[in-house]
Formats: sequence, C-alpha cells, structure tokens
Amino acid sequence: MGSSFSSSRCDVFISFRGKDTRNTFTSYLYSALRAKKISTYMDDRIKKGKEISPTITKAIKRAKLSVIVFSENYASSSWCLDELVQILECKRKKNQIVIPIFYGVDPSDIRKQKGSYTISSERFEGKKSKVLDKWRKALKKAANISGWDSQRVRPEQKLVEEIVKDVTKRLKIDSATMVATGVVAGSTAAGVTLCF
Repeated sequence: MGSSFSSSRCDVFISFRGKDTRNTFTSYLYSALRAKKISTYMDDRIKKGKEISPTITKAIKRAKLSVIVFSENYASSSWCLDELVQILECKRKKNQIVIPIFYGVDPSDIRKQKGSYTISSERFEGKKSKVLDKWRKALKKAANISGWDSQRVRPEQKLVEEIVKDVTKRLKIDSATMVATGVVAGSTAAGVTLCF
C-alpha cells in the first residue's frame, strides 16, 4: 500500500508529550481540528513497525502550522525536544506558523529553564553538549512566541475552541498568501489533506 504518510501537505502538526496529554487535552484538540476539516498529524497515526523519526520529520516539514503543547514533562523527552528543534527550523526556513500552548506550565519556567524544563547533562546522560545547547535555545525561542496559556483560558473546552479558531484564522491567512504567490497545497476532493 506504500507509505503510511501522504505526499501532500498537512495543515497542522501537533508536538506533545504523550504521557502528559495524549488521552486528554491533545486528543480533544486533535478531534476539534479534524471536525473543522483541518488535516492534523499526531504521532499515534504511525503504523506499528514503521521507523518513527523520518516519518515525524516529514510530517513537520510538510505542515503549514505546528502546535507545541508544552506540558509538565515535555522537556523530559529527547524526542519532543528534537521535534521542537525541527519545528523551529521550519519556522526559520519556511515561515511555518508556530503556536505554543502552555498547558499547566508557566512560560517563564520554559524561558528560564527551571524545574522540569531544566536541560542538563545529568538529566540527559550521553547527549553531547552541542545537542543540549540546541535544545536550550529552542526552548527559549519557543517560549518567547506568543501562545495560549491554559491557566488563563478556562474551562478547557473554551481553550480548545479558541485555539481552533486561531488555527483556522491563521491557515486562511496562510492559504490566501500561498494562492497570491502561486503556491497551492495538495488536497483531496473534500478539501482535506490526508496526512498519516
């Protein structure tokens, strides 16, 4: 059947720490985006036995917009931190839209890398200092991007609704820019790009 990932462009890539939000906030956000016909990529769509890293890298590069769900344990995952670096690289090189969500965490803790956002060689044994520095810079840069704070928008359902409105608005602006410049993203007949 070929690749498990469509060759067309995806609307949204969601970066999140599965153990923190997969079965709660992130799944609600994913469902709400899909209900609005916004093609959205979550890593649970990878088929068993497939190599994860190249698939996720491809999904990030093909997304028009990335949502980063910063949760309590996001920075304890080297996988999440590598995704973050890739997302910010796409923002820099391709002007990809990035929306951070500070889910139960203080953005200043991420900026200052305090608590669970401390990146150290003791915490990530065997990682080279160059990699640790890349992660630190990525966290600081991402925490300085205007985003959504779950502690300020309540209840959670309202937060999800507001994020979906924001994503929809930004994608329409991005699509208008792409049409004006002659770049058109691939889509299915229903207008939804498949990305899994």
